[in-house]
Amino acid sequence: MDFLLDLLQGVGLAAAIGIRPFLPVLLAGALAAADLGLDFDGTDFAFLEEWPFLLGVLLLVVALDFAGRRAGRDAADRPPLVYALLALALVLGELLAAGSVADRSSAWWAGAIAGVAAAALGFQAARQLFGRVRRRLDHQTAAALPVYAEGVAVAAAGLSILFPPLALLIVAGLAWLLAGGRRREGEKYAGLRILR
Repeated sequence: MDFLLDLLQGVGLAAAIGIRPFLPVLLAGALAAADLGLDFDGTDFAFLEEWPFLLGVLLLVVALDFAGRRAGRDAADRPPLVYALLALALVLGELLAAGSVADRSSAWWAGAIAGVAAAALGFQAARQLFGRVRRRLDHQTAAALPVYAEGVAVAAAGLSILFPPLALLIVAGLAWLLAGGRRREGEKYAGLRILR
């Protein structure tokens, strides 16, 4: 039972990291350092709650925010930044999900695999949803979307850490958003074919 709860916690945390990678990692590190819901001490993943790693994550936040602001409004849709964020989300999701499982089990690899899948799901669902919303908003309102994304990601991470079974609802919600967005895209293109 402990393994399943730790796996769910890792999956929910990785999905939150997929939505926005940095604040969930900082939250998890802070909670793990205080031994609240997570504890990486005594595992190969103990570095996840140590200050050099957390400082490195914070510096990445600042660097990517600076790069995004210099690149302009559509920077989040440009391939170099998208690929960098995806790679970071996958790696961080894998590490934190594996660390969550490693706390009470030697089967950390199961958390790593599930973490990559959950981070990829969170990344795709959030990118699709916020991309659609960004196109419909004016420049000033669209600039606030990252704040909402960070809030959703931190809430999902916190809920997954403190109440691991809620990770099932988070993952199901992300899958529903992703499927709904793809269905809408298909309907849009089907409508364009009829006009011919």
